[in-house]
Amino acid sequence: MQAQEKTFDGADILEKFDRESAHRRLHGPVAKVIFCIALAWSLFQLYTALFGTFPSTLQRAPHVGAALTLVFLLHPFRRGQRESSIPLHDYFLALCSVLVSMYHVVFYEELYLRSGMYSDLDAAVSVVAVLLVLEGARRVIGPAIVILATFFLAYAYFGSYFPGFLAHRGLSLKRIATFEWIGTEGILGTPVYVSSTFIFLFLLFAVFLKKSGIGDWMTGLAMGSCGGTAGGPAKAAVVASALQGTISGSSVANTVGTGSVTIPLMKSAGYRKEFAGAVEAAASTGGQIVPPVMGAAAFIMTEYIGCSYATVATAACIPALLYFVGIFTNVHFEALKHGLLGLPKSELPDCRELLRAHWYMVTPIVVIVVMLCAGYTPMRSALFGIFSSVAVWLVTILRATGTVDILSFPERIIFALEEGARSAVGVACACACAGIIVGVITLSGLGLKMAGGIVSLAGGSLLMTMLLTMLCSMLLGMGVPTTANYIIQATISAPAMIQLGVEPIAAHLFVFYFGIVADITPPVALAAFAGAGIAGGNPVKTGVEAFRLGFAAYLAPYIFVFNPELVLVRPEGTGMALFVLLTLKAVGTAVMGMMCIATGFTGYFQAPCRPWERVLLLATGLLLIDPATLTDIIGITVLAGIYILQKRRNPELVRNTKENAP
Repeated sequence: MQAQEKTFDGADILEKFDRESAHRRLHGPVAKVIFCIALAWSLFQLYTALFGTFPSTLQRAPHVGAALTLVFLLHPFRRGQRESSIPLHDYFLALCSVLVSMYHVVFYEELYLRSGMYSDLDAAVSVVAVLLVLEGARRVIGPAIVILATFFLAYAYFGSYFPGFLAHRGLSLKRIATFEWIGTEGILGTPVYVSSTFIFLFLLFAVFLKKSGIGDWMTGLAMGSCGGTAGGPAKAAVVASALQGTISGSSVANTVGTGSVTIPLMKSAGYRKEFAGAVEAAASTGGQIVPPVMGAAAFIMTEYIGCSYATVATAACIPALLYFVGIFTNVHFEALKHGLLGLPKSELPDCRELLRAHWYMVTPIVVIVVMLCAGYTPMRSALFGIFSSVAVWLVTILRATGTVDILSFPERIIFALEEGARSAVGVACACACAGIIVGVITLSGLGLKMAGGIVSLAGGSLLMTMLLTMLCSMLLGMGVPTTANYIIQATISAPAMIQLGVEPIAAHLFVFYFGIVADITPPVALAAFAGAGIAGGNPVKTGVEAFRLGFAAYLAPYIFVFNPELVLVRPEGTGMALFVLLTLKAVGTAVMGMMCIATGFTGYFQAPCRPWERVLLLATGLLLIDPATLTDIIGITVLAGIYILQKRRNPELVRNTKENAP
C-alpha cells in the first residue's frame, strides 16, 4: 500500500475527475500543429493586452473559435477513450469552428450595418455555431450544462406551451440562432467578453507562477509555519491550499497539486485516509474565493455588478477568511480530540530561510495587488503579473545554476504559453455555453419573470429565497463548472435577492460561493473524489467528511448577507470610524461563531464535549453569527461558561493527551 501511495499518478486522477484534463495523447506533426494553434491563441491574447482589444465580435469570435478548435482536436467524442490519433469527423468539426468564427471577421462590417436584419446564410452559420458550442461544452465540461442549455433553447422556441408566468409567444429558429451567435448578448456576450480579456491572462499568469516555482515556495511556507503544531500537516494543507488557490481556478487541480504533498504527510501523522483527502478537498475548494486572484467567475462578476475587480476582491476578503476559519478550526479540534501531534522540527522547512533566500518570489502577487488597488484594469494587472513571474523564474534559474541558457529559457516560456492556452479551453467553452442560456433569458424576458417567481415561491421571505438560491447553486454546481454556474445564477437568482434588499455585491458573492462549495457537496463532490484518489480512501466517505469539515463554512454566505459590513458595504449615514468598529465587531463575533460550530461538530473544545454541550455550542455559534448585539452578548457568555466548565472538569486533559499520543 505504501508503494502505491508513493507512485499515484496525478495526471490519471486529474483525467478521471477533471474533464479538462482528459484529452488525447498525440505525437508527430498533428501534435505540433495543435501546439502552434495553442501558442498562437496565447500570443493573440498577449497582443491585445499590450496594444488594446479589438471591437467586440472581432475579439470574442476568434476566442471561441480557438477554444472549439482545440476541443475537437484534443478531446475525444467519448470521455475515457485513449486515442492517439484524431478521427476525420473531428478534423471537420475543428474546421467548422474556424469557419464560423472567421465569419465574424470576414463579414464584420456587413453584419454591423445590417444588425437585426439577418440573411439565411447568417442563420445557417449561427445554427452550426450553436451546435458546435454545445458539442464542445459536452466534451470538455460534461452533459449537465448541455442539457440545461438545450432546455433553454427549447423554451425559447416552444414558449407558448409553457404554463403561467413562464409562457411567451415563442421565437423562430432564425431569430434564436442569430441572436445567440451574430449579436453580443448570447454566446459572444459578457461571459465570453470577460473570458477573452481578463480570464485568459489570469490563467496564463497562474501557469507562469507554477513554472517559476512560486507555488512550491508557498507550500513550503505553509508547511513550515503550521506543520509543527497539533494536527500540523492538516493545517499546512489548509494554508497551502488557500495560497495555491489564489493562482488556480480549479478545485480538482488544486486538490491534486497541493494534495500530492500534504495528503501523504497527513496520513503519516495519523489521520484517516478519508479525513486527509477531505481536508485537502475542502481547503482546495475554498481557494477560488481567495483574493487577489480568485476563480474565473469573479472577473465576470465585475461586469454584472458594474464595479472594479479591486472592489470584488476586497469584498471577498472577509468571506474567504470565514471559510478558512471554519475549515481550520475543524482541523484543529479534530487533532486535539485524537491527540494528533505536528511533525518534528527537523522535518519541516525553515520559514525564515525560505523568506530570506526567496523573498523575491512574492513579487508577482504584490504587483497584481498594487496594480489592482491603483485602479489599473485586470487585463493590464495580469499582463504585468506575467512579466514579473517571468522575471522571478529567470532569477530562480540564475541563482540555482549561475547561468541561463539563451535557447532553453525562451523555449520554456513558449511551452508555458501553450499550456496556458490549454488551461483556458474549458473556461472559454463554459462561458460560451452559459452564454446560450443567458441569451435565451435575455431574449425571452425570463430573467425578470424568474426573479419575481423565486420571491413569490419564497413568500417574500429573504431567508427562504436564500435557501432556494443555495439549493439551486449547489445542484447546478454538481454538474456545471463554477463559472457557468455563477453566470446562470447571476442572471436568475441574484436579482431575486437584490429585489428583497440585499446589497448587489453580497447577492452575487452568495451565488458564487455556493457554486464553489458544490465541489465538496455529496453525492457529486469532485474535489473530494480527487482527494480520495490520492489518499486511497473511499470517495463517498471522503465526500461526506469534506461536507462535515466545511459545514461551518456553508454558513458564511448567510453571515455576510445579513452583515453587509463583512463585504465592506458601508450603510448610508454611517461614519467611517463607526463603520470600522461595526466591521471589526461583525468579523470577531462571526469568527467566534465559526469556532463554536466547529467544536460542536467535532465534539471537542477544551475537553471531549457531552451531548448537551455540543448542542449548546452549535446554538451559540448561530447566536454569534447573528448581527444583533444582544445575541452576541448571550453567545459570548455561553461560550465562556462552557470554556470554564470544561477546564474545571479536566484541566490537564489536553496536555495529557498530547504526552500520551503515539
